[in-house]
Amino acid sequence: MALISIDNIGKQVRQRLNKMTPPAGLEILTYKRNRGLAVFKQEDGTLQVREWGYEENAFTTTMDELPRLLKVIAKREFPRSRKVRFYQLESPEEAGREMKKL
Repeated sequence: MALISIDNIGKQVRQRLNKMTPPAGLEILTYKRNRGLAVFKQEDGTLQVREWGYEENAFTTTMDELPRLLKVIAKREFPRSRKVRFYQLESPEEAGREMKKL
């Protein structure tokens, strides 16, 4: 877990996903852990993006389109946040698990 500046989400996600093997991914949450998104690398090279909080959506995208999509989702899900939490996940089943409440 790490706190990352919201301005660097696209760069950080790209760097971390390039080092991962499918079906691993990342979960990005607000400080309070009540809203977020998860990005998972698929076997065919695409990325599965799920968001929850204000809206619940699922997207399939490529690595080139990911920064633009993350920027749109971040504005919607993290409107007043300056820092977000990053978690590395080994599989999609780990996303959305119950976290310790603050």
